[in-house]
Amino acid sequence: MLSDIHGVLPALEAVLAEPDVAAADRIVLSGDLAAGPLPAQTLDRLLALGDRASWVHGNAERELLQLARGGETSIPDPIAPWAAAQLEERHLALIDGLPLTVTLEVECLGEVLFCHATPRDDEEVVLVDSPLDRWAAVLAGVTAPTVVCGHTHMPFVRLVDRRTVVNPGSVGMPYGTSGAHWALLGGANGPAVQLRRTLYDAESACRALVATSSYPGIETWADDFVRSQASDVEALAVFTPRTRG
Repeated sequence: MLSDIHGVLPALEAVLAEPDVAAADRIVLSGDLAAGPLPAQTLDRLLALGDRASWVHGNAERELLQLARGGETSIPDPIAPWAAAQLEERHLALIDGLPLTVTLEVECLGEVLFCHATPRDDEEVVLVDSPLDRWAAVLAGVTAPTVVCGHTHMPFVRLVDRRTVVNPGSVGMPYGTSGAHWALLGGANGPAVQLRRTLYDAESACRALVATSSYPGIETWADDFVRSQASDVEALAVFTPRTRG
């Protein structure tokens, strides 16, 4: 389960090289995949996974599509309009066809619903410590016993009224700690839900991004999001007011 890659191809490559990922029958891609410094290259790498990959869209996919087709969004980060302009029509057609959720049978877990933010909205915010009434609202109508979401870039596993909720964290822009975060689900060997972190050389990744991305602000972007990740405290200061919607 990979989420929030944000066009950081070196981080994605590090995760795809993990033995458990390389051997996986299914890789679920849970949105916000390309909005970053190597958008087209990241989508092409994910497309190379072929039928092993199941995709859902995040708010970033929706916003990239809007921007590429002449619309506007409220995204303050200038990399989004730039990233949208790098995508070819085949990328846009792919994004346009992605579902909000996908439900799969997973060994040892049964039915699992995958989404980006919540099952009903691609940018709604819920956190590990959000109250049960908030979780009840965003999961209303969901019958799957396990729900996997992303969006907040902070990994967790928690119970919500007998339902397991998993957030794998972010591959490309983790908040709170370094590395590329993902989750391994199912399998008879070990826990049915495993939060994983792939460590990789951030300095080499920054150099690679600077060398290969044409984004005008790539050095600053790489320093901010790859070399010096935001802390969980900083992220929560932004996200917590948005959980009351």
